[in-house]
Amino acid sequence: MRLIATLTLLNLLACGALAQEATKKKESKVSDAAAYNFGYNVGMQFATQFGLQAGDINKDDFLAGFIAALSGKDPAVTPQEVETAAMKLQQKVEARTKAIAEKNLAEADAFLEKNKAADGVQTLPSGLQYRVLKSGDGASPTKDSTVTVHYEGKLLDGSVFDSSIAREEPAQFPVTGVIPGWTEALLRMKVGDRYQLFIPPGLAYGAGGRPRIPPNSLLTFEVELLSIK
Repeated sequence: MRLIATLTLLNLLACGALAQEATKKKESKVSDAAAYNFGYNVGMQFATQFGLQAGDINKDDFLAGFIAALSGKDPAVTPQEVETAAMKLQQKVEARTKAIAEKNLAEADAFLEKNKAADGVQTLPSGLQYRVLKSGDGASPTKDSTVTVHYEGKLLDGSVFDSSIAREEPAQFPVTGVIPGWTEALLRMKVGDRYQLFIPPGLAYGAGGRPRIPPNSLLTFEVELLSIK
């Protein structure tokens, strides 16, 4: 099972990290901050790769297994027990993910249907919607271009999931190296343009989602095209 293999790998990595920290600091215990960071990284990987939530696993059993691995002890459960439990957990996560995806898709469709009548919104045959916030007079990119942009991406609830503006550093990438909704919009833009994009799930990350982007999320962006090369 992929879940089991990943847990084994994470335990091995954690052991190595602990050993390096002990050698470097010449201490018998890892600092609280480092220990917290190890735990956070494990939790983050399980959340982003497998869709796990805090209530999906028994925290006491997880900690017991983690400590046993760090201590070089043999597992207290058989491979068969692990496989059965992992299959049940995977089924639970898949059912929850499917329900979220269906809900988000319905909300995205309803939003786009209403939004296409909003002031200044243009709807393309693909389903992509956009509004011109500022017009530039520069050149337009082609599919072979690399662009430099400033952007901010939000979910339908308004929460920001990514922002070059917040990082205070423009992003640079090939026009065809991004999600389809972005590529289609960039090919319509000129240097100096700033667009507001409303990207349907099918032109974004679809049912798979991404870390911080739930499955079938409609994404909104403000994008300013700064330069082309």
